[in-house]
Amino acid sequence: MPDFPIIDSHVHLYDPTVLPYPWMAAVPKLNVPHGLAEFDAARGSVAVDGIIFAEVDVGPGRHLDEAAYVEALADKDKRLIGNVAHAPLQKGAAVEEDLIALKKYRRVCGIRRLIQGEANPAFCLEPEFLAGLRLLPKHGLVFDICVKSWALTYGLELVKRCPEVRFVLDHIGKPDIRNGLREPWWAQVRELARHDNVVVKLSGVISEAHPQTWRPIDCIPYMTHIVECFGFERVMYGSDWSVSSLTHEYPAWVALIDEVIHGASRNEKLWLYRETALRTYGVSVAA
Repeated sequence: MPDFPIIDSHVHLYDPTVLPYPWMAAVPKLNVPHGLAEFDAARGSVAVDGIIFAEVDVGPGRHLDEAAYVEALADKDKRLIGNVAHAPLQKGAAVEEDLIALKKYRRVCGIRRLIQGEANPAFCLEPEFLAGLRLLPKHGLVFDICVKSWALTYGLELVKRCPEVRFVLDHIGKPDIRNGLREPWWAQVRELARHDNVVVKLSGVISEAHPQTWRPIDCIPYMTHIVECFGFERVMYGSDWSVSSLTHEYPAWVALIDEVIHGASRNEKLWLYRETALRTYGVSVAA
């Protein structure tokens, strides 16, 4: 366990009685309120003094309502320091209206438009999507790439086509750990790391292993590869709570990371558990 409080760069907070999350109908365990009180119960003895919210695929057209909901939570709890919100980038130049509206909420620091759920992930390379994506630097926003490993090639192409955009690769690109597959993910991660505008979230890894029978040894090679490719200053800790609760307890994820980086210096651990997220999203912990 780190001997300092950590920044959790990927937390889902929501209340399905307040906003609609249609996809949760198929996941009853998640389809109940998951707020800061539930987060605190889940984290146990892990000290967390900074939380960055990650959009939860709210119902169509409700992304501004979700941002307002998060802002209200943040006004009550100073640990909630950032919001990676949804924006419909596929609108192209017209999405600027959404970005302006989102930036009215001071915790909004990034944008995530899910790619992983699309039948044709190549949609993110269409001219309109790229036009919307290229507006993010103007508004000081980072883009979170969320794709399954089989579609990581599209994330890599986004990075190549938009060098002016700062990117965060969510969940280490979701490698197929369950089937023990490494390529092409292994090589694509190495190529992504050559681009200075990309950092990666060490999050959501256990979810890609077998949900009931996963073992640390299943995940460790993939996690180690990420740290070796990107280095501690370009890797950030994230829990992916509440989704993570489907496969493991919160402290178990921290323990697994500690096992992977057991030989790291305290300064390297500070980067992974705190500084990378603060620097990448341009946020700070309240005094």
